[in-house]
Amino acid sequence: MSNRLFQTVVHQMKDIIGRTIGVIDENGIIIASSDLNKIGESRQRIREELAYSSESIVFEGYTYRYIAAQSKTDSIVFVEGDDTHADKMSRILSVSFGNIKGLYDEKYDKGSFIKNIILDNILPSDIYVKSNELHFSNEELRAVIVIKFQSATELSPIEIIQTIYPENGHDFIININEQDIVIVKEVTPETDYLTLTKECEGMIDRIANEFGGKVLVGISSVVETLKDLARAYKEARISLEVGKVFDTERKIMCYENLGIGRLVYQLPTTLCEIFLSEVFKKGSLDTLDRETLMTVQSFFENNLNVSETSRKLFVHRNTLVYRLEKIRKLTGLDLREFDHAVTFKVALMVKKYLTSKPTKF
Repeated sequence: MSNRLFQTVVHQMKDIIGRTIGVIDENGIIIASSDLNKIGESRQRIREELAYSSESIVFEGYTYRYIAAQSKTDSIVFVEGDDTHADKMSRILSVSFGNIKGLYDEKYDKGSFIKNIILDNILPSDIYVKSNELHFSNEELRAVIVIKFQSATELSPIEIIQTIYPENGHDFIININEQDIVIVKEVTPETDYLTLTKECEGMIDRIANEFGGKVLVGISSVVETLKDLARAYKEARISLEVGKVFDTERKIMCYENLGIGRLVYQLPTTLCEIFLSEVFKKGSLDTLDRETLMTVQSFFENNLNVSETSRKLFVHRNTLVYRLEKIRKLTGLDLREFDHAVTFKVALMVKKYLTSKPTKF
C-alpha cells in the first residue's frame, strides 16, 4: 500500500485523536506518523515483541497493534499512550487502516487484472475466474482509449491523465510506457464513437492548455465482455496507426469511423503492390502532378459533383473537366463514374500506405 496514502489518513485523523499516531511497515520502519520527525525510524523490536502477542503490546509509552485482517508479517499501527483510551484508539485505527488497505489492494489488483487482459497476458478461461474473485462485473459495456503523448510535459503522462480523470471505481487508467496511457472506460448503451470523441476533444484541450502537451487519441468500439478488452485495445492502437497514415490532420481516430483505411491497413504489401500495378497499367500515379491530385481530393470531398468542385476550387467548370479527362487518359479511370472513382480512391490510399510503411503493433 502507498506510504503516501497512509500518511494522508494519519494527517486527517491526528487532530481527532489528539495523540501521536502512525504506521510501521513489514520491515519495522515507521512509514507514516503525525509526528513527522519519527518517519524513517526503526521499530524492529516492536515487531519481535508483537510476534508473541495475540492482540497488542504497550512499550515505552506507546500502544502497538497489527492492522486488522493482516498477517503478523504486515503493518502495525501505534498510538501514543498506555491507557485504555490508547488501546481503544489503536483498535479503531487498526480496523480503519485494514479497511482502507483492503480497498486499495482490491483496486490495485483490478487495475493489474485489466492490464493483463488488454495485453493478452491472461488466458480467456482464467478471466472469468479472476473476475469473480475480484467481484468484477463482466456485463458492463466498456471502451478502450489509447492516449499517445507526442511532446514532453512537466508532469508524467500518467499523472496528467489521473488529474483529468479522478478515480471513480469504474474506469481504469493504465500506464503502458513513457508515452502511451490507456483508459478502460465504462460506458452506457447510448454511448457511441461521437460521444467518446467529444469527451476526448475536451481532454485534448485540457492537456494542451493546462499541461502544454500534445497527444493523439485512438478509440475502440464498445465491447460487452471483459475478454473482449484485448480486441478493443488492438482496435484503439490500429486507429492511431491508420490515422498516422491516412489522416495526419486529425488528433482523434475512432475504430468505427476508419472506413476503407482500416481495410487497406490490414492488406499484405505484396497484394497492395499488385493492385497498384493493375489499376495504373495505362499510366503511373507518379505522373500526376500535385495540382491534379488536389483536384481529385476536392472532387471526392464534394461527392463527385463537377459544379460544386469547380466552385470550391475557383476554377471554370471546363478546366475541371479537362483535368478529369487528363486523369482518364493516363489511368483509364473516369472519376465521374462511381465505380472508377472508388477504385481510384482506394488506389490512392494503397499508395499512401505503401509509402508510409507503418510499423504495426
